[in-house]
Order: sequence, then C-alpha cells, then structure tokens
Amino acid sequence: MSRRVGVLALAAAALGAVLLGVPGEAEPTGGTVVLTDKGAVRGSDRAGYREFLGVPFAAPPVGHLRWRSPVPRAPWAGIRDATTPGSWCAQHASSTGTPPSLDEDCLYLNVTVPDSAKPTRPKPVMVWLHGGGFIEGSGSEYDPRRMAVQGDVVVVTVNYRLGVFGNFGHPDLPGSGAFGLEDQQAALRWVRRNANAFGGDAGNVTLFGQSAGGQSVCAQLAAPGAAGLFHRAAVQSAFCTKDIPANLIAPGLPSVPPWEKLAAVTDRARRTAVELGCADPADAPACLRRLPAERLMPVFTRFAGLSYGGRTLPENPYEMLKTGRTHQVPVLSGATRDEVTYMQALNDLAGRPLTAERYREYLRAAFGTHADAVAARYPLRDGEPPSRTWATVATDDGEPPSRTWVTVATDSGLACPTFDRNRLSARHVPTYAFEFADRTAPPSLPDVGYPYDAYHSAETFYLFDIRTGNAPPALNAEQRRLGDAMIASWTAFAHTGDPGWPRVHPDKPYTQSLAPGPGGIGPVDFATSHQCGFWSSTPVF
Repeated sequence: MSRRVGVLALAAAALGAVLLGVPGEAEPTGGTVVLTDKGAVRGSDRAGYREFLGVPFAAPPVGHLRWRSPVPRAPWAGIRDATTPGSWCAQHASSTGTPPSLDEDCLYLNVTVPDSAKPTRPKPVMVWLHGGGFIEGSGSEYDPRRMAVQGDVVVVTVNYRLGVFGNFGHPDLPGSGAFGLEDQQAALRWVRRNANAFGGDAGNVTLFGQSAGGQSVCAQLAAPGAAGLFHRAAVQSAFCTKDIPANLIAPGLPSVPPWEKLAAVTDRARRTAVELGCADPADAPACLRRLPAERLMPVFTRFAGLSYGGRTLPENPYEMLKTGRTHQVPVLSGATRDEVTYMQALNDLAGRPLTAERYREYLRAAFGTHADAVAARYPLRDGEPPSRTWATVATDDGEPPSRTWVTVATDSGLACPTFDRNRLSARHVPTYAFEFADRTAPPSLPDVGYPYDAYHSAETFYLFDIRTGNAPPALNAEQRRLGDAMIASWTAFAHTGDPGWPRVHPDKPYTQSLAPGPGGIGPVDFATSHQCGFWSSTPVF
C-alpha cells in the first residue's frame, strides 16, 4: 500500500512539473499510473503484466484536421483512464465479425508491459501494425500479453487511419495518399518519447506487422520520415514487390501494383470529389472536410492502398529495396504456406466458387499469353471423389478448382515475391526468412469443403490472443507449443536482431519452417515447394 501511494505521489509531482514547464525526464513508475509526455495514465494490473489501453498519440484528426498530418495531442490535467481501448478508425463491418465504425477520433495505441521481478535495464519495444487491407482492423484487436510476458518485451499496438480517411489524395492536400503512414510514424515518435516511462528502450524498437501492417513496414523501411524511429523490422505476409495477380484478392479485380503512383490517386480523388458534390477545385478540400463521415463511407474502399510520389513516400519501396536504399536494419520476413485459401474461401462462401472454366478464365486474366504454361504447371489435379460444399464445382478428377487456384495465386502472388524480397534484402542487411507451415491451423472462417491449411493471417493466432470479432480459433497443445516457439523467436529478434536460425544469403536463401510436432521447426526448400524457379523464368507480370 505504501509503495502504491508513493507512486501516485511521484506521478502527481512529475505531472505538476510537466504542466509548469519544468524540464526533466519521467522515470518508469512500475505501477498502474505512468506519466507520459502529455499527462499521466492509469492502466490495469493483470497476472504478470500491466496494460494501458486507449492512450492518445496524436490529436483527433477530425474537422479541419481531417486529411492533415497528425498533430500533437494537447496535455491533459489529472490522471487519464487507460483501462479501455480507444475507438476503432472508421471502417465497414468485416467478415471476421468486427462491427462498423464512423469514428475519426481514433489515433490511440495500447501498451502491454511485463512484470519482471528485477527490471534492471530497459526492455525492447515491439510496435505492431495490424492488417486488414488498409480498410479494417484495430491495434486493440490484438492482445499481446503472451508475447510481452514470455519474451520480456514491451508491446505497443497501434491504430492508423484507413480507407478514404488514411489514403485519400488531392493536389491541394499536403501529405496526400499517406495519412495512415504518417499516423504510424507519429506513433513511433510517441514511443521514442515515452518508452522509458513504461520501462522500454527507445533505442531498441522493432516495427512488425502482418498483411497491410506488413506492407506498412515495407513502406516505413523506405520512408525518409521513419529514419531512426525503429531498429529492426518484421514483415509478415505482405505485398511489397511485384504486381498482385488479377482475381487474387477479389473476383474481377485486375492485376494491381502494391505501390500506386500518387498521380493516379489524386486523379481518382478529383472524380470522387465531383461525385460527392465538391466539384469546385478551389474549394474541394474544405468542402470534403465538411461532409459527415457517413457520406464518405460509400467511397471508403476506393482508397485502400499505399501510394508513392509524395513527401512521405517519395519513391517506390520496391525500387529502393532493389538498390539497397531502404533503412539499414535487420529484417525478419516471411509468409504462410497456403496464403490465398483465406481470400478464396471468402469468395466461395459468398457463392462464387470456381468452376473449371472459371479457373481457366482466372489464368488468362492473371497471366495473359502465359496462361497455358501456368495451366500445364498447375493442372486441375487428381484427388479423392469430391464431397461437401464444393461437390457441384469439383472437377471429375476430384480437387476443386478453387483449391488449385489457391496454389497458383499463393506461389505467384505472395510466396515467390517474398522469396525474391528476402534475397534482395539479404544483400544489404541481416535478413531472416520464415514460413508458417501449420497445415492443421484451426480456421477462422466456416467450412468450405477443402482445407484452409496454413492460411493468410493464421500465424497471428499463434503470436497473439484476439479480443474482438468472431470467437478466435482454439489452438491445441502442440500448436500452443509452436506459438511459444514463435514468440521466443520473434522476441529474440527484438532483443538481439537474431531469431535463432541462419541468415538468408543471396546464394544460400535459408528459410525456417514453422510447424508443430517433431521436425516441424527447421529448414525448408521454399523455392522448390513454391516453384519459384518457374515463376522467375516466366515473365508473367
């Protein structure tokens, strides 16, 4: 009791110093009240850790601050409650059961701190960027307590603006196309200022993310404004290099580059402004800012990707990677064994499973004159007689065309581009490659009749507990052990820059397989299993 009272007194005194403008660095309190650079926050004591939820890292980007770079939050008096998450950034409801949001006041982060018996030195800080295709998700969706406690690290999960609010562009909007990326940098600057107060080391920050969060990490590796804000980077299941094949993400979606030119975004923005009743170019930004959030939601997903050519991301990150001009930090990088089962299953569940003819149409749309070569390499294969939900569209040989397309799209769109990215990265910085390969991973979507295997996003359930949406899939004892091993590797990387397996070398591209059971963790011939030789010799993009 006396210790807690002393902590509160220290926090109150330090807060007074901040409000009076007295210089000095806040010390970590070790309790549920921590002094940040803007004021004190009270979190929650848990078994073995403390968490601080809904901590603001920038001013609410509302009203005249919509589509502006994030600005500092004003200091607050007293002790701010940090026991519940902040609002999710504006987004539609998702297939995983998360609700819609119209809230633009969403620039909050969450800090999880392990209770070490003797915290003799600051802990590494790991900053997580959530996935969701830049149109959904939240930092508070991910509960990192296992990672924090088992790995003895401070974990920060971050919100950033999404869709039209995060990636909109207009010639009269400074920072166009990259407001979400700027939010991430603002969160990293908050970490630099406040890590010490939570027992973290501002000089040892790992930025990591999955899917859109992983692509964000690729962007920050190339962004001038992110220089010095993180010291290691981990990229999970991200489009960062070559074009995304047609139909991979959704039926009818043409082949698209992972990095769009800003000029194309601003072009689309002009047309969107006219559609929304803001046709006067001189008044368009102000007119658009006057619109309520619900008026913008019908065009929300038109701005669902990252662009380059502006001040935040001046150059294409892939070109910078190829020439070794990204930030020189160690990189952990990988993908899942069967990435596209998740995306294709969403299409099948929506009543659009592939027929054999549509499979051939997909190949033609994605690979043009090379479609026959791809079809010969990835034929509709023999298998057991069809059953369950895909029986009506399975080929006579047994395997559903949807599942064959999954293999094509995984290898060409994610696996081999990841292999290529890892080899390029290894020319310049220590690089460690992995493949999450638990083909018994419990699915997060309903049964579609073919196995999900090691699907896109499956590895996140092994690293985090999930707080929101549909009930998260339960891991068995063997999978829990795999999760513990992965957490040990991810946090070892945060501590030392080495996850515990051999580095990638351009002429010896080692990849660590991560699967449960005896022999599940070890080297894998990634290039052979995903036919990367074929894809590198066939100019399909």
